Amino acid sequence: TAREYPEEFIQTGVSAIDGMNTLVRGQKLPIFSASGLPHNDLALQIARQASVPEEEADEAAEDGDADTDDDGSEFAVVFAAMGITAEESNEFLADFERTGALERSVVFANLADDPAVERQITPRLALTTAEYLAFEKGYHVLVILTDMTNYCEALRQIGAAREEVPGRRGYPG
Repeated sequence: TAREYPEEFIQTGVSAIDGMNTLVRGQKLPIFSASGLPHNDLALQIARQASVPEEEADEAAEDGDADTDDDGSEFAVVFAAMGITAEESNEFLADFERTGALERSVVFANLADDPAVERQITPRLALTTAEYLAFEKGYHVLVILTDMTNYCEALRQIGAAREEVPGRRGYPG
């Protein structure tokens, strides 16, 4: 069987992404940035502004297929930040609260001084939560995992502690 052509997109609120590199439901979209650039600000902006197109949310609300929030949409954001500083974590939570995005978000924050094992588990918790919201509650879910470099370094650290033979470029697996 052939794969369905993706038609349902998620609006990120970032015109460069929405216009040039549209995010389609079920798709992974990595955003790469150089060291020192504000990649966390971009991830936070997407989490704050993301939505599904209105006509799609209106149809689901009329059908009564899923839980809806006050504006008729059935959209949730699962945001997981790995290896961030306490200052960044406070900034994320304050921004979510200030903009009202916290009402439709689940936030996982793994701090830089937390154990590497927790950093390894954080994306799994986020994806499990997203699957629950999508399959059990009928939500459209956007998962944002920020700073995968810290996650990969945790994998490397745990692999070295377990005396595993590293794979390509020093990462396990």
